[in-house]
Amino acid sequence: MHHIEVPANKRVYFASDFHLGAPNAVASRERERLIVRWLDGIAQDAHHIFLVGDLFDFWFEYKEVIPKGYTRLLGKLAELADRGIGITVFIGNHDMWMDGYFEEELNIPVFFEPQTYTINGKKFYVGHGDGLGPGDHGYKFLKKVFRNPVCRWLFSLLHPSWGIALANYFSRKSRAATGMELEKFLGEENEWLAIYSKEILQKEHFDYFIFGHRHLPLDLTVGPDSRYINLGDWLNFFTYAVFDGQRTALVKYEK
Repeated sequence: MHHIEVPANKRVYFASDFHLGAPNAVASRERERLIVRWLDGIAQDAHHIFLVGDLFDFWFEYKEVIPKGYTRLLGKLAELADRGIGITVFIGNHDMWMDGYFEEELNIPVFFEPQTYTINGKKFYVGHGDGLGPGDHGYKFLKKVFRNPVCRWLFSLLHPSWGIALANYFSRKSRAATGMELEKFLGEENEWLAIYSKEILQKEHFDYFIFGHRHLPLDLTVGPDSRYINLGDWLNFFTYAVFDGQRTALVKYEK
C-alpha cells in the first residue's frame, strides 16, 4: 500500500487513454497539444498525477530505440517531475511494452499491475483495468502471450521500422473493431470492472476504484461508501478525475 499526503489547496489528478498516435499523425499532434495545455493548467495545484494506461496507441522500447514522436508530452512530464510534482504511470493494453525509459529518463515510476494507495486517509485501488473481471478470455490469453518475455524478445528482433509499423496497423484495427463497443454503457450489473470492484470489496474496503481502458466516463456506486470511477478517454470525452483531499469527482476538460 502506497501512502500520499496531499497538502492543503493541492489536488491529485487521474487521466488515461490518450492513445497518442491515433488515428493519424495530424489528429494525434493536435490532441497532444491539448493534453499539454491541460497539464499546464493543473500544474499550479497538482500534488500528484496518475496516468492510468494507454497513453500511446502503441509503444515498444527496443534496447536503443523508442517510438518516434510525443516530444511535447514527454518534455512536459519531465518538466513537471523536475518541479517536484509526483507522477505515476500505469501501462495499458496498447502500451504494455515499456522497459525503463520513463524511470531512467523522466524519473517517473511505471506499474504493470493495479496498485493500492491511501491518500489523505482515503483508500484508492488504481489500474488500467484490462483483463480484470469476468469474461474476455480471448484477450486475457493474448495479454499473457504479449507479456511473455520470449514473445517480447522475438518481436524485438524485427527492425524497428517494420515492428512499429506492424504493431500500429494491428493496434488501429483492434481499436476500430472495439471502439464503438467500448463507448456503450452495459448496465451496472454487466460492467465488468464494477463487478471486479465488488469482488475486491468482499475482501477489503476501498473508497475509490479508479480505472481506464473502458473509454466511457463512469461514476458508479459499488458498495457502502465505495465508488468505481472510469476515467473515459481523450479521443471523444476528454475527461479526468480529481481528488481535492476529501472527495473525488469526474470532470470534463473544456477545450
